[in-house]
Amino acid sequence: MNRLLPLLLALLLLPLTACGGSKDTELTVFAAASLQETLTEIGELYQRDRPHVTLVFNFDSSGTLKTQIEEGADCDLFISAGRKQLDELDAAVAPAVNADALEESEGEALNFVLSDTRVDLLENQVVLAVPEGNPADIHNFYELSAALEAGEVLLAVGNQDVPVGQYTQRIFDFCGLDEAALNAAGVLTYGSNVKEVSAQVSEGTVDCGIIYATDASAAGLETADTAAADMCGRVIYPAAVMAAGTNQDGARDFLAYLRAEAAGEVFERAGFTHLG
Repeated sequence: MNRLLPLLLALLLLPLTACGGSKDTELTVFAAASLQETLTEIGELYQRDRPHVTLVFNFDSSGTLKTQIEEGADCDLFISAGRKQLDELDAAVAPAVNADALEESEGEALNFVLSDTRVDLLENQVVLAVPEGNPADIHNFYELSAALEAGEVLLAVGNQDVPVGQYTQRIFDFCGLDEAALNAAGVLTYGSNVKEVSAQVSEGTVDCGIIYATDASAAGLETADTAAADMCGRVIYPAAVMAAGTNQDGARDFLAYLRAEAAGEVFERAGFTHLG
């Protein structure tokens, strides 16, 4: 019996040493559709070092994700393709910035964000993408403006409630274009997120589309022109841990990983500027 006792103790302790004392956890990340390829790759790297963590990604337009969070969806970390969507969930932002959200919530500031975790993670660019060979022969936004007003091209853009659509509205304003009139003339088609817009260009169902540089690269599309900052503003991707998240410690850890060098290399390779 005395000989068996050490063996029994070793067998009892084996499960604890095998898992390294770490408890299996699940981390839910809501992220803009334009991050799908990069975050999937980074998530695989992250889980190699933390096999006890299961990452659950929800990729969609930032506007849709914001609405889901407002309606009570489980989310530990939110990465938006625009500041507006995160601002409208953050009670710490200036009231003037949060005006739309305050109006929608009858004057009550929306308090979904742990403001001390909020960072500007990435920067992207808005581009005019065309199918292979550029059949419509459009080479910049000024040529696009003239062709749209002449009814000579079909342009794919994002809906007005998603960041890529909001950047497009600014480009229209800069170029003196009336989006409502263009829509009525039948020269615009819409996508509910940037991936839908990219798909229309890839499939050749439109002559061109306004998307992010990283999505054009991922889809193998030609870039006819890149929008300058004075045309649409900087394309910043903010991130923050959610106050109602069930795994805030895990969300903080993953966000720190996204800000570090290994993740930064993946983002930069995809065409993002990693702000860290």
